[in-house]
Amino acid sequence: MKVQRTGLILSGGGARAAYQVGVLKAVHEILPRGHYNPFDIISGTSAGAINGIALASYAEDYRRGIRHLERIWRHFTCDQIYRTDFWGISHSLARMSRSLIIGRGYKNDPVSLLDNEPLRELLNEVVNFTSIQKAIDDNYLYAVAVNCSGIDSGESTSFFAGHPDIQDWQRQRRVGVRTRLSCDHLLASSAIPMIFPAVFLGDQYYADGAVRQLAPISPALHMGAEKIMVIGVSAIAHRNKPDIPDDIYPAPAKMMGHMLNAAFLDSMETDIERLLRINQTLQHIPKSVRQHYDMELRPVQLLDISPSVSLDTLAGEHAHEMPKALRMVLNSRGNNRGNGSGILSYLLFSEGYCRRLIQLGFDDAMTKRADIRDFFRDHFDDSQLN
Repeated sequence: MKVQRTGLILSGGGARAAYQVGVLKAVHEILPRGHYNPFDIISGTSAGAINGIALASYAEDYRRGIRHLERIWRHFTCDQIYRTDFWGISHSLARMSRSLIIGRGYKNDPVSLLDNEPLRELLNEVVNFTSIQKAIDDNYLYAVAVNCSGIDSGESTSFFAGHPDIQDWQRQRRVGVRTRLSCDHLLASSAIPMIFPAVFLGDQYYADGAVRQLAPISPALHMGAEKIMVIGVSAIAHRNKPDIPDDIYPAPAKMMGHMLNAAFLDSMETDIERLLRINQTLQHIPKSVRQHYDMELRPVQLLDISPSVSLDTLAGEHAHEMPKALRMVLNSRGNNRGNGSGILSYLLFSEGYCRRLIQLGFDDAMTKRADIRDFFRDHFDDSQLN
């Protein structure tokens, strides 16, 4: 029986991506012992791209890769991601204000709320980029992509490394470009506009891959995935109306959180819904008819695992863990537990919050144990399925 290539989609969401580590840990617990890597193709965006690249670098030993990811996320502090000292934040704020009022002082002077240079140092320390191509050459991995957004072109660009059979692609506002992946690609993919600085790659600046990413599942399909596992960072609870007065004008932090939700969450939910509708439609079209009319569409098995509770609410419960200097900047009605804490859920790279998300991801995945076993049934023998 031909084993279908399995794709993993890791969406963006800043600190919310800790949830993905818990889900991946549960997948390891559920799969048969000794299995090295259940994902042939990995596509990541923003913080999900960082998780994806870290996992790809350990494609020869999935167990070690999960332990490595968990060790990093369980001991996170905000100052490992961005400067949290008062001088660092005030300097960034002053530079942003100057740019808005009188323009930039220098041509390449970055404009952002936070300085994420500590993240560059961390990535160079914990990610072995050279091992990715080796994993591809040794057939432990088929392909991996880092999704970015071109600021000048307005295109969603998937920078990928993979099997030689994979071709670059060009679609409306979506392109795939083979390249040698590096730390700069991860920094670009996670460069939340106005919060972290954009990164120059090749011929233009790139920002967070979630921006203008209309089809988050698409890159994995272009690289050859035949079934897809999506680990999102949204939740049904997030879509419920909060129990707060609606006559208070939204604070800036809440407005920023709203914009981030639109970029990181809405497109993934829409793409999942689109894929499910296509699958339902194809069930009513015989395969012979699709072949006769040369229809490129094909049914794609989908497993979607997303948070069972609102991550905004969890972030509100850990708001005290935010560095004091940044808390002064974001402190407002838009940042408390009562109305969902908005932007905190993206920037709160704290030990307590991240550990909470890892545990939530693990618990949510274990409740879908049967679905996961069915999705990976190719990896079980008959006795293990009974």
